[in-house]
Amino acid sequence: MNVRANKGEFTGRHMLFLTVGFFGVIFAVNLGMAVAASTSWTGLVVQNSYVASQEFEEKRLAHERQTAAGWQARFAYSPGMALLTVTDGEGKAVDLGPVSLMINRPVGGHDDQKLTLAASADGSYAAAVTLGAGVWEMRASATTSTGPFELHERFKVEGFTP
Repeated sequence: MNVRANKGEFTGRHMLFLTVGFFGVIFAVNLGMAVAASTSWTGLVVQNSYVASQEFEEKRLAHERQTAAGWQARFAYSPGMALLTVTDGEGKAVDLGPVSLMINRPVGGHDDQKLTLAASADGSYAAAVTLGAGVWEMRASATTSTGPFELHERFKVEGFTP
């Protein structure tokens, strides 16, 4: 028996289109969010969130004092060498004291390297390090007279990646 629907009547075909459309939108949004999550910032993990919140305020205030003094920090990597330069508002090198540098891959927790940067005669800080091609993150830190100094940067080393 072949029964035709009257004009404006809701049929099984309408329900099928509604269901496919509904789940299609959910699938598309989830796919979009997954792509955005995998290509954006990888997040931050701390051992103790209370201690981290206390340190955050100290670092924020130190950063404000350093910005007010005109500090400019630049990090560069050339094959075999990491270089950090920090200058004040007058363009003079800032004495950071001992500077530690942590270099790692943004995802995966492998290839981590912790270095101590040595002060050069021109006031910059350098250390020998060999990095493979790809994306890297660096975190330089020191304790200065204005408080803690930190610089975080993500950079890319060009070359062949298997």
